[in-house]
Amino acid sequence: MAKAKNARHDFLKRLGIEEVNSGVQGVEWTREPAGGELVSYDPTTGEPIGRVLQASEKEYQEVVAQAQEEFLRWRLVPAPRRGLAVRALADALRAVKDDLGRLIALEMGKVLPEGKGEVQEMVDVADFAVGLSRQLYGLTMPSERPAHRIQEQWHPLGIVGVITAFNFPAAVWSWNATLAAVCGDSMVWKPSSLTPLVAVAISKIAHRIFKEHGHPAVSTLLVGKGSIVGDRIAKDPRIPLVSFTGSSQQGRSLATNVVSHYGRTILELGGNNAVIVMDDANLDLALRAVLFAAIGTAGQRCTSLRRLILHRPIARKFTDRLAGAYRSLSIGDPLAEGTSMGPLVDRGAVDDMMKALAAVRQQGGEIVHGGEVLSGPAYKSGCFVSPALVKILPGAPIVKEETFAPVLYLLEARDLEEAIHIQNDVPQGLSSGIFTTNVQYAETFLSARGSDCGIANVNVGTSGAEIGGAFGGEKETGGGRESGSDSWKQYMRRQTNTINWSDDLPLAQGIEFG
Repeated sequence: MAKAKNARHDFLKRLGIEEVNSGVQGVEWTREPAGGELVSYDPTTGEPIGRVLQASEKEYQEVVAQAQEEFLRWRLVPAPRRGLAVRALADALRAVKDDLGRLIALEMGKVLPEGKGEVQEMVDVADFAVGLSRQLYGLTMPSERPAHRIQEQWHPLGIVGVITAFNFPAAVWSWNATLAAVCGDSMVWKPSSLTPLVAVAISKIAHRIFKEHGHPAVSTLLVGKGSIVGDRIAKDPRIPLVSFTGSSQQGRSLATNVVSHYGRTILELGGNNAVIVMDDANLDLALRAVLFAAIGTAGQRCTSLRRLILHRPIARKFTDRLAGAYRSLSIGDPLAEGTSMGPLVDRGAVDDMMKALAAVRQQGGEIVHGGEVLSGPAYKSGCFVSPALVKILPGAPIVKEETFAPVLYLLEARDLEEAIHIQNDVPQGLSSGIFTTNVQYAETFLSARGSDCGIANVNVGTSGAEIGGAFGGEKETGGGRESGSDSWKQYMRRQTNTINWSDDLPLAQGIEFG
């Protein structure tokens, strides 16, 4: 265990993080859950940060039962009052923005400004949810029958299972939790086993807030193995909605289990995102956007830029400028000021990157920059890499796969039509962008014959979405939508009501009976 005097860990006690932590919270925290110990490691140093006791089958059943009981009470609380609890949660998150952002950077490895930005995203979506608590609108429709009225209303759905990934260990929980809470649902959260301490810290805050409002099990926590917690959530008929962030392969398996009991899913799966840069683009703007989208979070965002499609007239010039920008990056401790890129989350991620680059060489690609595992005293964890720029043909099989690492494929296109074809010619469909000053290019890209992704941007990179727009993608990305817009409807059930305020009983469609 890392020494308590380690300056990197001096803030943890302010967040309630100990050397050994319970990873199970229902109505109260389970002091000694029986699912075994999980060690959380700092990907920068390779040292342990803390330990978490995981859920067993017994704790799973207890917590879900408590969440079900809480739902039966919470659904009856008026939505604006539910919003007050979420407002208190937002205020509590504001108060710990620096410390929680630091924990995200410490445990996951993203640079500190990104860690703090993730907490701000939690606050933003909570504020959005507070306003939403007074806007859960239904429709009123005219009836063809005299003295009749038709309306739609929305009711709380039940328990929402939330299974999150390591790359956004806080924000994705808040997308689901804050909206589900104002909609009247309770939640069961299974976080990534790579970032359990972030989940424990957040759950301590959320449990305290909801307990103060008389409903301690609105948000519950189950740190545990996928075979014990994740599979149970997917197969549990008490959980009508499961929000899952992960790979397309994992999402396909989970969705099969959920649909077997007629449950619903929100799936945020593979990305493999692309940006098109046309010859009329503002190249300074494009360079800044491409750089952040490609190396932000060390290429471990679902919206990270994987494929850069360059209009041939500017391909060589832009590639040279991009390589120069890559050479200027500062790679190191994510908690240090001025660091551009931190480590990958673990050595398994490094291995996956090296396997992808080996496939690149086998498929005729050329690594024009980076692609090495870094060594030396500052990189002793073995999780640091230099981001790779790769020239390769669009049809290479590796280009259609998503490698969760800073590998950027450089592709060329003759014209916009070919560029759009290259962009869409992959199984995934999350985020996309085009850089151009030509309004016809921009509108074509946004039209039905343009990008087939859930997110399509003009003169904006693929990552860094705001919370106001619904987030999600098409094809193997899963079709889910979270956060803004009308995504709240997924957390509720729609009911159509017909009200007859007359003494007659006319039938629809003019049918006469008896």
